Amino acid sequence: MVAKKGIAIMIKSMTGFGRCEVTENNRKFTVEMKAVNHRYLDVNVKMPKKLNFFESSIRNELKNYISRGKVDLFITYEDLSENTTNVHYNKELAAEYLQYLRQIQQDFGLEDDIRVSTLSKYPDVFTMEENEGDEEEIWKELKKALDGAAEMFVQSRITEGENLKNDLIAKLDGMLRLVDFIAERSPQIIAEYRQKLQDKVKEMLGDNTVDEARLVTEVTIFADKVCVDEEMVRLRSHVETTKAALLAGGSIGRKLDFIAQEMNREANTILSKSNDLEISNVGIELKTEIEKVREQIQNIE
Repeated sequence: MVAKKGIAIMIKSMTGFGRCEVTENNRKFTVEMKAVNHRYLDVNVKMPKKLNFFESSIRNELKNYISRGKVDLFITYEDLSENTTNVHYNKELAAEYLQYLRQIQQDFGLEDDIRVSTLSKYPDVFTMEENEGDEEEIWKELKKALDGAAEMFVQSRITEGENLKNDLIAKLDGMLRLVDFIAERSPQIIAEYRQKLQDKVKEMLGDNTVDEARLVTEVTIFADKVCVDEEMVRLRSHVETTKAALLAGGSIGRKLDFIAQEMNREANTILSKSNDLEISNVGIELKTEIEKVREQIQNIE
């Protein structure tokens, strides 16, 4: 996306609205645009047929403001001048009509009653044509209205994007606290497992004789089975990368959507390895928060 002068690189929502009205040289242009989420840039233009010539220029101009979203663009045009049409007299066609009418008179011996009023009623002898106007001048005025609407549209996206950024960062910080809980709880699980295993062995043997080496082996196997250190490191990294991208700004929606998928993958692995109710509950809460983050990311350009 090409940044417009004076517009900082910020997070933008994909929903927005803009409107601008320009009246110059007895011509009035009104441009309205609104957008919703879309994976790519999809622009639907509705305007008078008279302006169809400018459609390619309109689409190119919008690319300076928008990179993603489903955009509906509405353009209305009014010619406020008193003389908006010209009468065109087709002399060649009138002469041809007259020639054939006289031929009919001669062929059938009819009275010559041809009048100007009669001849003028034949098709296309007189036609009404709209004043075309200067294309360069019309485009200049239309572009002014288009740019005005687009700038308002971008500002509304920036405002909504700032709200999205703040909400997402708050959610990401909450996710880090959940990861911290899992990191603190994980060593306790291993210690508790060792104690339970030791108590069970003592109960079965009926004395205090415990094979320490065997106990260490069992605890090590269990610890390896439930270890989620790598997953938490990657999850923290994904969260920090997402926060950094949000603060940097720009068109980051696709990138963040991919990172959110990776977050969800790590959370699923943590849940699958969990052998503890507290961690399982926190893991479910973590997945819920990731899904909320991903939903919000869908709104980012």
